[in-house]
Amino acid sequence: MSERKHIFTSESVTEGHPDKVCDQISDAIYDEMLRQDPETHAGIECFATTGLVMVGGEARTKAYIDIQQIVRRTLHRIGYNSPDFGFCSKDIGVISTLHEQSPDIAQGVDGTGEFKEQGAGDQGLMFGYASDETPELMPLPISLAHKLAKKLAEVRKDGTLPYLRPDGKSQISIEYIDGKPTRAVTVVIAAHHSDTVPMEKLRQDITEKVIKPVLGSWFTPDTKIFINSTGKFIIGGPSADTGLTGRKIIVDTYGGSAPHGGGCFSGKCVTKVDRSAAYVARYIAKNVVAAGLAKKCLIQLAYSIGVAKPVSIMVDTFGTGTKTDEEIEKLVEQHFPVKPADIIEQLHLKQPIYEKTAAYGHFGRTDVEFPWEKLDKIEVLKKA
Repeated sequence: MSERKHIFTSESVTEGHPDKVCDQISDAIYDEMLRQDPETHAGIECFATTGLVMVGGEARTKAYIDIQQIVRRTLHRIGYNSPDFGFCSKDIGVISTLHEQSPDIAQGVDGTGEFKEQGAGDQGLMFGYASDETPELMPLPISLAHKLAKKLAEVRKDGTLPYLRPDGKSQISIEYIDGKPTRAVTVVIAAHHSDTVPMEKLRQDITEKVIKPVLGSWFTPDTKIFINSTGKFIIGGPSADTGLTGRKIIVDTYGGSAPHGGGCFSGKCVTKVDRSAAYVARYIAKNVVAAGLAKKCLIQLAYSIGVAKPVSIMVDTFGTGTKTDEEIEKLVEQHFPVKPADIIEQLHLKQPIYEKTAAYGHFGRTDVEFPWEKLDKIEVLKKA
């Protein structure tokens, strides 16, 4: 039988990308609300363009939030701290139009509605995924894409490549043979930069200081590299492209290796299952793979607004399971939290940890610890 080959591509973006700027502002605001009031309910949206950040959405909280201060602090941390960039934390305008959460939503979330139990904050479907391709149990393409984007930020901030600016994107294509990753076929980088650096130097620096160190043995003499392939990238960030919260949902999750239900994460409180159920679905899938029950695992959860119990739970191990998918579904129902209140309690989600999720992915992170990444169900699953 001949080898089956295919190429799969994933992308990521740096923390200075306009959409990621908005995600980080939304989550920075939510984090501050959680610090003051862990019972906060919120859905915070952000819009960023030349000289302006607008914050809107809903919130029900006892916290007092200085929106202006949080926006400017977040932009400064990212690196938008010079007028030369066309978007600066010191002189942008900030508009806030937050309003109170609808009482019609609140009755379902609070358990004051028909079912008398904390229900899902919305209807919808969420996916979680894990694969044994990498030590962090993520698909290799999105794992490498995030590391490339994060490395772009690191060499900018530590002065290795001082001419870099905050915006940027990465993309990597991985060749698979019989389902196993073998090499990096193509790497694409878009790097925001000053007008002082020759393009030839920028391309050489990024190849040697970013691409090769991150890829390691995945890089081969045949790997194709495209860096700023249209030429200069001097105007970037929200001055070049308007940013919105929640517009990088595939970057945030699995890079296209798994389906997505459509709901974003950033700015949403954990009673909204778009966020909390996606986290627990990853938690389930990761523990299933780590326990040796499958080489890769996809979990789908679906909910009705105001109802605690999922309307459906699905497990798909793509034929790699040591048990049937139906048997693993029963284990999931027995050993994992799937009701909103249980998810929040068992994963300790009322913590101000979400600004850290808003760049370089919500899953498979090795630089920070998130509770949905813990592997504490392995022995339970093995015994069961």
